[in-house]
Amino acid sequence: MDGTSAEALGDEDDALGHRGPDAPRVRWLVSWRVAAAAAVVVVLAAGTVAIRASTRASGPAVEIPTPAVTAASNPAAGSGGGDPAPATGHPATSPPAGSVVVHVVGAVTAPGVVRLPEGARVADALAAAGGAAADADLSTVNLARVVVDGEQVVVLRAGEQPTAPLPASAGGGTASAAGSQPAGLVDINTADVTALDALPGIGPVLAQRIVEHRAEHPFTTVDELADVRGIGPALLETLRSSVRV
Repeated sequence: MDGTSAEALGDEDDALGHRGPDAPRVRWLVSWRVAAAAAVVVVLAAGTVAIRASTRASGPAVEIPTPAVTAASNPAAGSGGGDPAPATGHPATSPPAGSVVVHVVGAVTAPGVVRLPEGARVADALAAAGGAAADADLSTVNLARVVVDGEQVVVLRAGEQPTAPLPASAGGGTASAAGSQPAGLVDINTADVTALDALPGIGPVLAQRIVEHRAEHPFTTVDELADVRGIGPALLETLRSSVRV
């Protein structure tokens, strides 16, 4: 080995074996930074594993259906079969609130059952039935009278007289035996709803009102029929030849 090589080796040994006083501090700083970086990596890895484990454990969100709320059924409707009675107690054929149903017969263009607004008058009922016929005798009806639900409006023809069928309770000369009244007249104090319903201008509603009225106030004259709601002067005149007390 020549002098130059020996000098180089000596310099290298001096560099490795005799570092300056700052060498330990540099080595500590490098070690701290490496440790901090490693700790960050470990924390991130642990967090990633925890998140994946939590997602896998919880699974996909499942929507729980909310049960539909149904209206409570009426216990009274029971299992008796058939349609339950309406809560209002009115029959299924009752007209809607604010309207009335009237039966128009006689000398009109289109006789039949018509529906009218509440408060309508006989003139409105005739108009709903197509109007009065050419031979109608309108003096027998009160066109200004307010109609009631369920009544029958009879329009007589000119020269026609109101007639009433023989009541079911009379027959076989019973009326003739009485001697004091013509046969075929309906006794408004004893006739049932069916017999009263058959009278001209009287429907089932008015017939029932007559029965209810006489239960508290028995009729002493035919004129007292005017005390029954729905029977006006014109209808009373029509009934005079068909009823008695």
